[in-house]
Amino acid sequence: MESKPKNIPGAEVLERRSFLKILFGFSIFSTLASVFVPIIGFLIPPPPGKTKGGGRILVGTVHDIPVGHGEVFPLGNKPVIVTNTTQGGVKAFSAICTHLGCICTWDQDRQVILCPCHDGLFNPVTGAVVGGPPPAPLESVQVSVEGDDIYIGEL
Repeated sequence: MESKPKNIPGAEVLERRSFLKILFGFSIFSTLASVFVPIIGFLIPPPPGKTKGGGRILVGTVHDIPVGHGEVFPLGNKPVIVTNTTQGGVKAFSAICTHLGCICTWDQDRQVILCPCHDGLFNPVTGAVVGGPPPAPLESVQVSVEGDDIYIGEL
């Protein structure tokens, strides 16, 4: 027996062809949206979050970063490199290279802050450019040593 749809007053019957057109249209729309939404999000990024300058972070002790060493730590959403040298003591700088924005690291052999992208070298005491293509020194970050603890960020 063949069943036919019953006519319900006020209800519209959706034919198979109309249903498939709607389904096909929705699938095209969702495919295009899944391709273009990330592209648009990349081209027009959201504004960076406003961070209140009221925080400081404990990054370790002078025993964790002995003289002649350096470490990279996160401060909010930005990396900071903390160095401990015989000439300048404990210093902190932005770890974002002023050349192309690569993340700098500590070069133990040369005792400098190194940008691995294009071999940019920075002085671990002043943040000044020692060699390579960076056009400006690293931005200084507030650092304080209380007892053996090392804090970075604003008070």
